[in-house]
Amino acid sequence: SRGKERLRRDLLQRQALRYRAPLVYVNLVGGNDDLVFDGQSLVLSAEGKVLKQLKAFEEDLQVVDVARLKPIPIPKHAEEALVLDALVLGLRDYMRKCGFQKAVIGLSGGIDSALTAWIAVRALGAKNVLGISLPSEFSSKGSLADARSLAKALKIEYRVYPIAPLYEQFKGTLKYNGRSKVDTALQNIQARIRGNILMALSNREGRLLLSTGNKSELSVGYCTLYGDMAGGFAVISDVPKMLVYRLARLANRILPAIPRATFTKPPSAELAPGQKDQDDLPPYEILDGILERYIERRMSPEAIVADGFSKKTVADVLRRLDANEYKRQQAAPGIRVTGKAFGYGWRMPISSHYRVKL
Repeated sequence: SRGKERLRRDLLQRQALRYRAPLVYVNLVGGNDDLVFDGQSLVLSAEGKVLKQLKAFEEDLQVVDVARLKPIPIPKHAEEALVLDALVLGLRDYMRKCGFQKAVIGLSGGIDSALTAWIAVRALGAKNVLGISLPSEFSSKGSLADARSLAKALKIEYRVYPIAPLYEQFKGTLKYNGRSKVDTALQNIQARIRGNILMALSNREGRLLLSTGNKSELSVGYCTLYGDMAGGFAVISDVPKMLVYRLARLANRILPAIPRATFTKPPSAELAPGQKDQDDLPPYEILDGILERYIERRMSPEAIVADGFSKKTVADVLRRLDANEYKRQQAAPGIRVTGKAFGYGWRMPISSHYRVKL
């Protein structure tokens, strides 16, 4: 998780100083479900100085003579680079250990699916990744163009399956044809049609479906059970939305593939005319700020408000967080990269009257 590198080094330095002896720390490299072990084995002097640090997120072997080593500057790694490496290694090992070689991803033209596809290509190779566009009448031409451009740049197989005919059949069966407003039920039908198609391809072709939701959405339930939450592994489910953007920019510096428009257009599920995420959620800068303080820093709602956030917004975000535990407990496993991820480290009841009050 973020910040772990420094915390671990401080702990080891205290032990070296306590026992007044050189210390050799050997760490595992690789993924195990939600955990990713980052390597970076260390050799410290009796004075707690770093004498040697091995590579991060890849196997490394060195023979050392502690008596001959001199202190070195502490190697510095950019946080985003470490997180991106963790996601790539975590996905690669999860796939390999579960017996999968190929993955399928729904490409919406948005930043989340773009980053997930980029990670998949780095982890598995382009020939093992299939990108699927599932356009509806509400899908913008720009999003379709961005999805196609991403697939071309990543050199992955790309297919298009329009969902409009199935959507109309659902509405007819449910006698929803007369509805002028595309309400939540109709929006979720679209998401679940997409989930069904992607899971069918997963079953038929032996590919693991990678879901593409981020931590911000999962926190407040801005996702559809059995729809966009469908899948066997949720690669970025512990990555807040604003970090998704930073990781995507870094990814493009390594392997340019994510279209510029994907960064600049307003986030949207495109399940209704003119829909934008910010119609239902606070701006992601604010949402992520509140969630990070409450989930990771364990700040009280009052302290979060004192940090400059609107009392009404804080109350609404935390209400949504509590109310959507039932979704998170049905979500696919993902890779832990923050100080507090949902899953094993987040044991909250679903059936609870408790709600945060301000």
